[in-house]
Amino acid sequence: MLRFITKILMLCLTLSLFPAVSRAVPEGIILNWPGGGEGTVYFDGTIHAKKGYQCDVCHTAGLFQTKKGIDKMTMTAMKQGKFCGVCHNGTKAFSVIDKTACQRCHKKK
Repeated sequence: MLRFITKILMLCLTLSLFPAVSRAVPEGIILNWPGGGEGTVYFDGTIHAKKGYQCDVCHTAGLFQTKKGIDKMTMTAMKQGKFCGVCHNGTKAFSVIDKTACQRCHKKK
C-alpha cells in the first residue's frame, strides 16, 4: 500500500512540475459562464485535451488567465480574434461568427 501511495504522490509531483503534461480540465469537470441571451456557455476541457491540446496552449500563451472569472470574454472580442476566437476562426476550428455553431458552446435551458 505504501508503494502505491508513493507512486501516486510522485505522479502528482511530476504533473505539478510539468503542467504541460496535465489535461485542460479533469474528466467530468465542465466550466460554465453566463452567456447572455444565447444561453449559458459551457467549456469541457476534456474535448480539447482529447484533441491533443494542453493547458499551456491557451493559459501560458496569454489567451486566458488560469483563474475563472478574471477574463471578461465577450462575443465582440472573440470575433476580433481574442480569447476563443484565436482558434475558433473557421480555419483551425469552427468559427465564433458561424450562427449555426452557437449551440456548440451556448446552451439554453
